[in-house]
Amino acid sequence: MNAQLQEPGMPGAQPALSAHAVAYASVANVAVGFDILGHSVAGPGDRAEVRRIAEPEVRIAAIHGCGDTLPTDPRRNTAGMALLALRKALGLRHGFELVLHKGIALGSGMGGSAASCVAALIAANALLERPLPRESLYGFALEGEAVASGSRHGDNLGPMLLGGLVLATRERLLRLPVPSSWHCALVHPHLVLETRKARAALAGDFALADVVAQSGNLALVLAGCFRSDAALVREGLKDVLIEPRRAPLVPNFARVKQAALDHHALGASISGGGPSVFGWYENRDDAQAAVTAMAAAFAEAGLPSDVLVSPIDGPAAHLIETEALA
Repeated sequence: MNAQLQEPGMPGAQPALSAHAVAYASVANVAVGFDILGHSVAGPGDRAEVRRIAEPEVRIAAIHGCGDTLPTDPRRNTAGMALLALRKALGLRHGFELVLHKGIALGSGMGGSAASCVAALIAANALLERPLPRESLYGFALEGEAVASGSRHGDNLGPMLLGGLVLATRERLLRLPVPSSWHCALVHPHLVLETRKARAALAGDFALADVVAQSGNLALVLAGCFRSDAALVREGLKDVLIEPRRAPLVPNFARVKQAALDHHALGASISGGGPSVFGWYENRDDAQAAVTAMAAAFAEAGLPSDVLVSPIDGPAAHLIETEALA
């Protein structure tokens, strides 16, 4: 069952004992929107199987696809913490048992910690007597994401919850219009870059002139999306704040970025905390050509990589299946 077509709580929906959901990868920050702008991508995703249990607790039964690198203590796991926050806020008497299937590489800059969190919430929400609207899950997702990064930011969570390009403030999610022909080229080198390390690189003050320039660039990108004006986006999609400090953490970044720009990119930068690199394009053909060149640039540094081409207006998390109560 696709939750985008039939959400729990809609007429004809049946209460469920267990649910299975998927949340897709994302490009966070989108160069100019640090911690507040991101978009989902059609490709790899994390899956969560959630079962309603009588015990008033959250337990993680298993995590597949990542070895023994992620904690099963729910308070130290993004998905577990999100479900704990959901239970507490709603005063639920029952609990949840969770099994995670990791499909997004750890430390990739593609929102892996957020995807587990969102998939778990979408599945758990389907088990509630009165399921919540998508936007109401956002606060619980923020609680979960803070476990991984040490801060509450929604640039991965928002697009996973709503799909597409999303502006995510502390209190609100706003899905932004993007032409269906616009595509993203995303290249993930086989290198782990932990979120906390990427955020540590940002320590210190920023020059006021750079903050003003970045604000102007963000405004141009948002206006360009609303007006379907590629020229405005091309003018604004330049990160003068975060990218200069994180670029040394991504091997051969300058060459990879230039490869993206050489294929008519509207702009290119680091995806999330890195090391993945993305570019925006007006059409799929340019994006497809770009990922090959970007991967070749990473190969120059001895790094194999995975490539992905997706519409910028990517998919939202959704249910895969549910098991009805007897």
